[in-house]
Amino acid sequence: MPTHKVVIFSGMDHQGEFRRAALGLGVPDDEISRFVRHLRLSVGLFMGGGSTVGQYGGLPRLPVGMKWPSAGDIPLPLLLSVDCGALPRVDGFDLPADGTLLFFVHQEMDHEDSSGRYARVVYVPDGTETAVAEAPGPECVREGFDVGAELRAELPLWLQEGDEDWHEFWEDLDWEDMSPFQQRLFRYMERDLPHLDELRSLAHGLWPSGAGIVIGGYADDEVINSIAEQTLAGREKAGEIPPIPIANWYSHLEEEKHRMTSEWMSLAGETRSYEEYCTRFVIRHDDLAAARVDKALAVTTFEAP
Repeated sequence: MPTHKVVIFSGMDHQGEFRRAALGLGVPDDEISRFVRHLRLSVGLFMGGGSTVGQYGGLPRLPVGMKWPSAGDIPLPLLLSVDCGALPRVDGFDLPADGTLLFFVHQEMDHEDSSGRYARVVYVPDGTETAVAEAPGPECVREGFDVGAELRAELPLWLQEGDEDWHEFWEDLDWEDMSPFQQRLFRYMERDLPHLDELRSLAHGLWPSGAGIVIGGYADDEVINSIAEQTLAGREKAGEIPPIPIANWYSHLEEEKHRMTSEWMSLAGETRSYEEYCTRFVIRHDDLAAARVDKALAVTTFEAP
């Protein structure tokens, strides 16, 4: 099976902590290694308590002379600002070592328009002369709250525990209804991860989180699905791949999503909540490593009950 880029917190040897605990449960070392390939640790942000690592809402500190980010004449509200130097370092998650990331988005407009023009990520390196920006209007300022950080374990959707409310989730399908790709994933889990339930419970037990905002981790499945659909259709149109029969499209799409899960990751995202807008920013690993945060894509959804 293709492997995902390993993202494990450094500094306190959390990978070693997980391995020792798993060995204590009797899980073979080679199976632990296979599981760790898919395990990503992210930073959950929460309001109140702990050391402050950023702010939800409020007013941004922008470089002196920089205008408030906007889409034409529409100013973009500040969703979040984080101090990169205050966040825990994560191997494989190449945030800048210092400086500030600012996430701007007009959620209502971004939800209605998928062009990306209503969202912006700004990186302000340490040493830049900054000043608290004057808001263009009260409509682009959210109430500000300081946020702290905690560790959070994440797995790709296909390795997460099934949920009976996910009636379309492939684990609920009968074998004959699965695509060939789904069958390969299922065989992989049965053959190579026989202790999946124990390993999954251990990871979430070591690093639980109920954070409302997450830095890093896996990109949301809906976001990856959208990117994969566009990429696959573009490759087909350009003649890079043969035309895909409609009957085989879904299986090809799942393979493309699986590949892209290794290329893309979440940069920052709000967890889902009903009857509220929710924005998630995703970015390629190589763009983040080169601090090309302007390449991040934002997707805003509205969850209705």
